[in-house]
Amino acid sequence: MPRLLPVEACDLPEDYDPSVPPRTPQEYLRRVQIEAARCPDVVIAQIDPKKLRKKQTVSISLSGCQPAPDGYSPSLRWQQQQVAQFSAVRQPSTEDEESWKKFCLGERLYSDLAAALNSESQHPGIDYIKVGFPPLLSIVSRMSQATVTSVLEYLVNWFEERNFTPELGRWLYALLACLEKPLLPEAHSLIRQLARRCSQIRAGVEHKEDDRVSPLNLFICLVGRYFEQRDLADCGDPS
Repeated sequence: MPRLLPVEACDLPEDYDPSVPPRTPQEYLRRVQIEAARCPDVVIAQIDPKKLRKKQTVSISLSGCQPAPDGYSPSLRWQQQQVAQFSAVRQPSTEDEESWKKFCLGERLYSDLAAALNSESQHPGIDYIKVGFPPLLSIVSRMSQATVTSVLEYLVNWFEERNFTPELGRWLYALLACLEKPLLPEAHSLIRQLARRCSQIRAGVEHKEDDRVSPLNLFICLVGRYFEQRDLADCGDPS
């Protein structure tokens, strides 16, 4: 290494004791030189694995989703269709104008835009302050990955103590569509938490015709199949 400080030769006295503090700056620098010369070129740390195990503080939940009650689990074909549709929603081509119209307006509104506009003019505006804002493209497209992960965390934690609602489902779907792969560790943990919560609520549904079953199946499917958390996916009917 190149010399950074000029150090003059300093002869240490015969009674030199390294445990005694240096008396002059020159003596201090000379001690640094001696200590550096004694250091080996390569140092191998001696680590005791037993001590590391005792100091681990990471807590990871290895529990999977609760199995679907009889008749509640979607077929494997349905799950594959949902993954294909979700993939198309996540990655529309920038130049594909028609796909973006369908993405923003929905299939039915896109096919009958004039009628929808006439119908809209006959109804008063919605007070979004009271009912909440829908996950409009103009909103979610401006969200950074950090914001997407934070909002997802807020909603998933809120969902842990409450029931499923359509408003929640729309936002969760939109946020999942904004997540970039490979997932960050925080997002990975959140989507697994979401799938487990969905399976927990589904297990308590009394009738499989309940409107919540399909969206709950959808989120479990997306987490398990699209985001490749296979241990959380429903096995499904192979038909």
